[in-house]
Amino acid sequence: MNISQLETLLTISKTMSFRKAGELLNLTQPAVSAQIKSLEEEFNTILIDRNQPVTLTEHGQVFLEHAERMLSIVDDLKQRLSDLNDNPQGHIILGTTASIAVQVLPRVLSYFQNQYPLIKTTIHTMPSSQVMSSVDNGSVDIGITYLTEKNANISSSILYYDTFEFIVAPENPLSSYDFITMDQLQHIPLIMLAPDTLGRRFVDKICKVHNLTPNIVMELSSSEEVKRMVEINLGAAIVSKLSIEQELKLGTLKIIRVEELEATHPVGVVYKSGRYINSAMQQFISDLKGMPEYKFMNAE
Repeated sequence: MNISQLETLLTISKTMSFRKAGELLNLTQPAVSAQIKSLEEEFNTILIDRNQPVTLTEHGQVFLEHAERMLSIVDDLKQRLSDLNDNPQGHIILGTTASIAVQVLPRVLSYFQNQYPLIKTTIHTMPSSQVMSSVDNGSVDIGITYLTEKNANISSSILYYDTFEFIVAPENPLSSYDFITMDQLQHIPLIMLAPDTLGRRFVDKICKVHNLTPNIVMELSSSEEVKRMVEINLGAAIVSKLSIEQELKLGTLKIIRVEELEATHPVGVVYKSGRYINSAMQQFISDLKGMPEYKFMNAE
């Protein structure tokens, strides 16, 4: 058994064709057939049902699961060896919220990509509550999110502290107020984050403590969407202070103080405990940890 045979089996499972697999692997169809036949003889089993379309047998499915793991180990080995050459390259997948992606990451990535031009970075935006689980299941390498939950499988480091603020458009009658109470929120039309976001969970918890049922007129999946709706005066909202930095400067949104919302919330970088952290990921995490808090809170 060799790596080429495993790659051939994996490609056949995806293409369901010996011919197409050969085209992708730059092999002749007889060469593809010979590799699979050699595997079947070595393990004394049938891996491929050769009827059209080509499919894996039950034994083939079990074999494929182990083949994928072995190929993953080989890829990991190649990355480690590349790191030893002090020439970091590869692909880092980041998971974070839309607001953090817009407000924070450009300040880090501009430096990082200049230092490591061979590193490809992909950003996946998602509700804050999904970042931790995405790091845990391996669908993203590094996450930046609110640190409100504990996970034994996740390592984390606090980057800065954020707050949630009550905001309205300047045209909203409430904009003449400097502060309001939680009781006054009862009848104010609110544009809320979706229930699966940590910001929404915080607001729901505060409302429950004060026995309030908020007047929700709209639910959206990100603070970026919420801000746009508030700016055209479709309602008020409660969002991350960091996410409204630019709008406050432009005067398109106004903060109205609500004492009960003044708790601070740690935002940090998270990554899977125990997994191999290549030099590119180490540098990215180090860059994040090395940034002073004011850099996250101030775009200047």
